[in-house]
Amino acid sequence: MAQQNTIQKMVSVQGVGLHTGATVTLNFKPAPANHGYVFQRIDLDGQPKVPALAKHVISTDRGTTIGIGEAVIYTVEHVMASLVGLSIDNCLIEINGPETPIMDGSAKHFVECLEQAGIETQNAEREYFEIREPINFSLEEEGIELMALPADEYQLDVMVDYGTKVLGSQNAKLHHIGDFKSKISNARTFSFLHELEFLLEHGLIKGGDLNNAIVYVDKEPSPEVFEKLKTAFDKENVTVKANGILDNLDLHYPNEAARHKLLDVIGDLALCGKPIKGRIVATKPGHKGNTEFAKILAKLIKEQSKKPKVPHYDPNTKPVHDITSVMKILPHRPPFLLVDKIIEQTEDKVVGVKGVTMNEGFFVGHFPGAPVMPGVLQIEAMAQVGGILALSTVPDPENYLTYFLKLDNVRFKQQVVPGDTLLLKCTLTEPIRRGIVQMHGETFVGDKLVSEADMMAQIVKEKNKD
Repeated sequence: MAQQNTIQKMVSVQGVGLHTGATVTLNFKPAPANHGYVFQRIDLDGQPKVPALAKHVISTDRGTTIGIGEAVIYTVEHVMASLVGLSIDNCLIEINGPETPIMDGSAKHFVECLEQAGIETQNAEREYFEIREPINFSLEEEGIELMALPADEYQLDVMVDYGTKVLGSQNAKLHHIGDFKSKISNARTFSFLHELEFLLEHGLIKGGDLNNAIVYVDKEPSPEVFEKLKTAFDKENVTVKANGILDNLDLHYPNEAARHKLLDVIGDLALCGKPIKGRIVATKPGHKGNTEFAKILAKLIKEQSKKPKVPHYDPNTKPVHDITSVMKILPHRPPFLLVDKIIEQTEDKVVGVKGVTMNEGFFVGHFPGAPVMPGVLQIEAMAQVGGILALSTVPDPENYLTYFLKLDNVRFKQQVVPGDTLLLKCTLTEPIRRGIVQMHGETFVGDKLVSEADMMAQIVKEKNKD
């Protein structure tokens, strides 16, 4: 399983906010496990903090703005995308102004800054929001659609089409989030000339200098428009290139607009509060749709957090231990071998599978007319799975046994019957010391918790195996 990451040291970046024109310094600082992304306005009294969560989005006009009270931070999406793209889970982002710096209009400079800090792996497991079934969202009047589909890792497909000849229809894909730096991070923001005219007339891009945005010319500019642009950006001359963009910049990619929209999707969906494991398909995405979808994902995450965490089981995946390997570790044999395979194992957790059939010996005498698996055997099955985790700590597990010392908080919540597949999860509640193992065991059928118990056992070496 993947571990959480933070950065090794504080690093800073300074620049100008696109919309406010304010010069701002942004400090990335290490943060503890399970901290997430939090912005802190260090220029305000009390230095208030704003967790980067969808519930704190207060505006999506020309960027994503989050805030609590007077603590407002504009245009957070490029910073957020950089953190996600580098698989950084926990970071405190100090800022001494109301808006993150626009830099060159991409995430490139934030990525470079964070890489200078170095990545530090933390002693905490990363908890993904795994997409198990399709999730759909649309704003029909705007032609916006976002969909989340199951996938083994975070992937994105983005399509943009604004009905203009100069931009046309563009697509961008990211199959591995690890490719964010090389394929997406330097894709710059863009605007159409008619939008730029409106923003300039209303004083809404005080930090723009024609070096931090690609401008697509979607209509023939008048001489007066060119004069306004030269004055606004202090340029002696402004022309339109053959590919239909102003001559201030060269495109990094033919589909740079779509790549930047993909960058924005990553940054906005980070507001759901957990790293995503799944494929996002977005059509004509924008900050409004992105953040509304992030709110949907955040709601699903909250609902899932209230339920017991059911292990994911894919019967097509090769197990950690098949039945032959299990019998090399455990001394149990049929009819008292109650685990078929181990599908997951870490330093503090193990998950096993037991298929329950009518052929089980205990059904002969345990309610044969209405077969129900005895609760004590469910506990025994959990104990055997936990025994594999315990015995993995000794070099020669075949020479050791595990014995129960205590059971607490045993609960049976639902009957187990022939045809059920048990997922048996055991998690250490304390580090193993002097052969004493303390763990919490849970048994699931489907997405339902059917039994659980706190168990204590001791690892003992067999005397005749000295």
